[in-house]
Amino acid sequence: MFIEIKSNSDVPIYLQLAHQLMEGIVRGELKPGDSLPSVRAFASDLGMNMHTVNKAYHYLEEKEFIQIVAKSGVIIQPNGVSKASEEKKQKLEAQLRPFVTEGLVLKLSEEELVVMVRKLVQNIEEGNE
Repeated sequence: MFIEIKSNSDVPIYLQLAHQLMEGIVRGELKPGDSLPSVRAFASDLGMNMHTVNKAYHYLEEKEFIQIVAKSGVIIQPNGVSKASEEKKQKLEAQLRPFVTEGLVLKLSEEELVVMVRKLVQNIEEGNE
């Protein structure tokens, strides 16, 4: 799996890393039970601060996408990531709302927004930017 961090992005580096790992899960490049590198090794491989990788790992653990097992390492959820609960769907909807609102302010139609989301899903699943 290839990780690309954009230093000039408005998105914090730890979130860029977390999002790319999530995309790897979506595409099946990272499967349930797969091990991830230690914080120290991953930071060294990516040329970034250990605290950044640690923050990305804890972000993913909070979302229940990975497990951090003391003295054993980091693994993708061994039983797979569970389907979103109603609570998680509502939280995601609340996070999407400002982006949809911005699109509407910019005079994008509902159909244009739907097409954008479909294109994003396809690009994520195919590993395209």
